Amino acid sequence: MSTLTVRDLAIDRGGKRVVKDLSFTLVSGQITALLGPNGAGKSSLVLALAGAIPIAAGTVEIDGKPLTGKSPEAIRAAGVAAVPEGHRVLNGLNVDDNLKAAGFQLSARGAAEAVEEVYTIFPELAERKQQRAGTLSGGQQQMLSLGQGLVAQPKFILADEMSLGLAPLIVKRLMDVLSRLAQHGTGILLIEQFTALALKNAQAAHVMSRGRFSFSGTPANLQQQPDILHRAYLG
Repeated sequence: MSTLTVRDLAIDRGGKRVVKDLSFTLVSGQITALLGPNGAGKSSLVLALAGAIPIAAGTVEIDGKPLTGKSPEAIRAAGVAAVPEGHRVLNGLNVDDNLKAAGFQLSARGAAEAVEEVYTIFPELAERKQQRAGTLSGGQQQMLSLGQGLVAQPKFILADEMSLGLAPLIVKRLMDVLSRLAQHGTGILLIEQFTALALKNAQAAHVMSRGRFSFSGTPANLQQQPDILHRAYLG
């Protein structure tokens, strides 16, 4: 079993502390939902765990090995892949080149096999290998963004608001893929605007408000305390 362990994490942005003393553990084969309003610090947390922004205090470890202060490339190589909000893809490159670029740390053979696995998961992308990413639909771009993360063959995926602006059928498709990945051993941190959808698919849950957790426990326990979500979102 793999673990991604966060202890006493703090993050500063723009001279303000946006994440304060967070401690939690992600476990392989489990979806952990992270819920909370805009501005709670969720996206900053994902960026910091991925090495895209600095950590002000605290530690991050994967299977006991330190990740704190490592580069995004080193963190990705260690087994942590971020899928940031806004389906960020390389618009000027075609689908195939986007996926191959995501496998730059693998051998040529390993990258090719990983890309083919993505095409198995998302046949829509296989049909559009030579299409420029910038001309894909929003749902297809999100599939590509997730596919880029999968090419790295991660132990953990940090999925930030994948459903944003997408049709319900596409959202269900993406959620089904995440569920299958978890069943095969990938640990997933799921930041999701649709709380019911997130809790339906998760095995653990945190609610974040003003940079701190106001709840940590099981989805069933959270659903029995609706006032927690109400306070987080509405104050």
